[in-house]
Formats: sequence, C-alpha cells, structure tokens
Amino acid sequence: MSAIPGPNPNHLYPLEDLGYELDNPRQTAFLKDLITRENITVGDYTYYDDPDGPEQFETKNVLYHYRFSPQKLTIGKFCSLAHKTTFIMGGHHKIDGFSAFPFGIFGHGWEKQNPLSEFPRKRDTVVGNDVWFGYDCTILQGVTIGDGAIIGAKSVVTKDVAPYTIVGGNPATPIRQRFDQETIDALRKIQWWNWEAEKISRNIPAIIGADLQKLRSA
Repeated sequence: MSAIPGPNPNHLYPLEDLGYELDNPRQTAFLKDLITRENITVGDYTYYDDPDGPEQFETKNVLYHYRFSPQKLTIGKFCSLAHKTTFIMGGHHKIDGFSAFPFGIFGHGWEKQNPLSEFPRKRDTVVGNDVWFGYDCTILQGVTIGDGAIIGAKSVVTKDVAPYTIVGGNPATPIRQRFDQETIDALRKIQWWNWEAEKISRNIPAIIGADLQKLRSA
C-alpha cells in the first residue's frame, strides 16, 4: 500500500484545485499562515471558513486584542472554525466602582486618575486540538477548551470546557460528553493529532470510525 501524505498544511487554501464545484474555494483557509501576531498561535490543519474571505480573521474574529497585548490566544491542530467564530480577548472594564467608564484610555490627565495598569487582566485563551466551533459562536477571554470539544452554533462560552464535551447556549453549558471517561482518557493519551501526517492518513478510518483498539495498536 502506497503512502498517503494528505494535504499540505502550508497550502493556504486547501480546497483549491480539488475539482469540487465550489462557488468560492478560497473561503476555507488553513489559518496558520494567516496569523501575523506573536500573541496568536494556530496549529497545523486548523481551518476557518468565511464566505467573505478568511484573510481578516485576526482583525474581524479576534477582538480587543493588540500586538502589544500580553494575553495570548492559542489554538491547537485540526480545529474546525465555522463562519463568525469570534474570540473576545480584551476590553474589560473595572466594575467595582460607581462607573464602568474607561476614563484612563482617553488620556489628557485621565490616565493618571485611572491608570491603564489597573484595568482587569485575564489569563490566556487556550483551545485544544480537534475542536469544532459551530456557526457564530463567541469565546470569552481566559477560557480553556479541551481536546475534542464541540461548541454549538451561536454559543457564548464563558467558562472552561472539558475535553470531548459538547456545549451550547448563552452562556454555554454542557450538553453531554461525547464518549465515556475511559475512552476520553485513552484519546488524550494517544494524541493522534501529534502523529506524523502519513500515520494519521493511514489511520483515518479508525479515527472517524471510533475504533479505539486500532488507534491503540497503531
């Protein structure tokens, strides 16, 4: 059996030149090579789909996040991001006083009364591997989403999501685990997404067919 290399993760538009009758084969892009900011990291094969063009992902879908922002956004490998998947990475106001107005950002002396260093800071946002984001979902800053999770369409994720858990709603709440805990633990140990491309290609039937025994013996 000849080796199956799989698609090139560095091919920006992976649906081009495949012969599919698509209105716009460039609406789907492997995100990694569209990222220019050092505080955003995206793994191989993770894609974003946008009929208006995925090239503006950093500015349209990662909001209130600047090149100097200390908080990082990390997205793992083999993630599927549907149109309008949005990460809110900043813009937090102080709410323990009588006003939530951000006086300090407007300068002219106000920055001395309301120093920028006093604005709320949250932890990094981390997305695991093989996570599927449904249409028009929003992820708030500081959230960690585990491997294999599924985020339902139009969900607003305000809290951490456990691995291989389906969540939905606003705010998003757990719907169910995709598999029993023993299987989840095994998948997190196997970490097929870190295999070499050719090994992944050979084992796609086991991955999509939920054949844990074959993955264990691979």
